Amino acid sequence: MSEFLNGWSPRVLSILRFIAGFLMIWHGSQKLFGFPIALPAGAEGPIVLTAGIIEFFGGLLILGGLFTRPAAFLMSGLMAAAYFMAHASGGFLPLVNGGELAAIYSFVYLYLAFSGGGSWSLDHAVWGTEAKAIRTTATA
Repeated sequence: MSEFLNGWSPRVLSILRFIAGFLMIWHGSQKLFGFPIALPAGAEGPIVLTAGIIEFFGGLLILGGLFTRPAAFLMSGLMAAAYFMAHASGGFLPLVNGGELAAIYSFVYLYLAFSGGGSWSLDHAVWGTEAKAIRTTATA
């Protein structure tokens, strides 16, 4: 069973990366284009615009698995900043302060920054390094 799971690990990592990028694109799209739903009134400003740019274009990079590690590192930092700027003042627990998504996104992206994009990524297709790095660590 362990061999089967280890063999699929780089592929499932790619699926996680794809879903995390796909979901983040829509957060950026909301901030930049007001689509699929508009931002709440008063939520505009340079910080929101900057976050929208990082979320939209970072999400595209993560989705395709191109420059996964630096994009994921930037996205992890963005989500940590979002948590502390928008949620932490509402209480200690993310369940209470509404920051669960920002917290989990931050750690998913931090994981991707260390693990890379997986075997189904443009990083792997172009440079061939991501899946090799994962196989090396999976067997350790």
